[in-house]
Amino acid sequence: MILFWILSAAMLLVAIMVIAVPLWRKSASDDTVLRDAANLGILRDQSAELEVDLRNGLLTREAYEQGKSELQARLLEEVKTSEQPARAPRNPAKVLAIVLAVMLPMFTVPAYLKLGNSKAFLSQEQQNAESGDGIIRTEEGLQELATELKNNPDNANGWYMLARSYIEMKRYEEGAKAYEELVKLVPDEAQLWANYADVYAMAHGKTLQGPEVAKLLDQALALDPNNITALALTGSAGMERGDYVVAITNWQKLYGFLKPGSQDAERFKGSIQRARELLAAQPGGKKKLAQLPVVEAPKQAAANPATAVTGKVTLSKALAGKASPDDTVFILARAAQGPPMPLAVFRKQVKDLPMEFTLDDSMAMRPEMKLSGFDQVVVVARVSKSGQGGRAQPGDLEGKSAAIKPGTKGLNIVIDSVVP
Repeated sequence: MILFWILSAAMLLVAIMVIAVPLWRKSASDDTVLRDAANLGILRDQSAELEVDLRNGLLTREAYEQGKSELQARLLEEVKTSEQPARAPRNPAKVLAIVLAVMLPMFTVPAYLKLGNSKAFLSQEQQNAESGDGIIRTEEGLQELATELKNNPDNANGWYMLARSYIEMKRYEEGAKAYEELVKLVPDEAQLWANYADVYAMAHGKTLQGPEVAKLLDQALALDPNNITALALTGSAGMERGDYVVAITNWQKLYGFLKPGSQDAERFKGSIQRARELLAAQPGGKKKLAQLPVVEAPKQAAANPATAVTGKVTLSKALAGKASPDDTVFILARAAQGPPMPLAVFRKQVKDLPMEFTLDDSMAMRPEMKLSGFDQVVVVARVSKSGQGGRAQPGDLEGKSAAIKPGTKGLNIVIDSVVP
């Protein structure tokens, strides 16, 4: 971005020089010289005419001498006037040059900021990060964000983006340091403490053992005993050290929150069964196992009508030709400020548009990430050309709402833009 603004300033300076310099150099003295030359030429012509008239007998010698005297007097007057130091007249070309030099940047810069795209010189990764992906994948982008956070260390969203970006690049130690700063700014968010524990473990031997990881997980569960990430990691830590009771207890609690029949539900069901078998094989393990609750199938989360968001999605006529009837349409809600993971999502097809929709807690992808848990959300309707969820891909068609409160009814979302 800095290079972009330097280039823009240089181009603006060149434009000013091209326009203003020729105007500045234009001098009023040019007109004076031309006028003097024209006047002297006229006097010479008139003197020649007197000579001809005298020879042809049209003038008497007395009349000739009188005319000659008048012409000489006028010539002396012209020379005298030209030699007098006259006050230079105001040059309108110079005034125009000054006005243009001042007004050009005054109008072009605000006009570009209003109408232009200052992100056009960013890499695609940086543009994705700023438009909702939340991850920067270039060293230049990371350095720019890190520098910005040095100057503005209270930017919680910036620290969150930096942490996730480092993790994406497998730079776990730097990611842990970013989370360390983030939890200072947002100390009451359980998910952040759980994420911090996860990346801290990856940065320190890829193990969940140790007092620091346990401290971070305890903090997450103290804030939210039902946090999925914290329960999963605490269970895994127990499994690592052979404490199968801790593993079973946490994983069974987690299992009850998962979506029935989902891959996560089936995976944790198998992990719980494995931990129960290992516990039963230990001396006295069967007695401990009998005291643990039986695995219960997860139940579908109940919808909260008070926080449900309803509305209608339509496809712009201008983009109708860019979508086929069988293209997948995702309608989702995500936090206006916070993690980019969808809070509620369902899918339809283009042939179903226009259509009414309802988003509520029963559509949550994770139980700790519900629509009702956030003050403001953004609803996005996207035609996915690949049919895959996740972040938008170039060529997808998209429309979105402004930031709204959960419980908003009657939204009207038009899919009217193409993802670059």
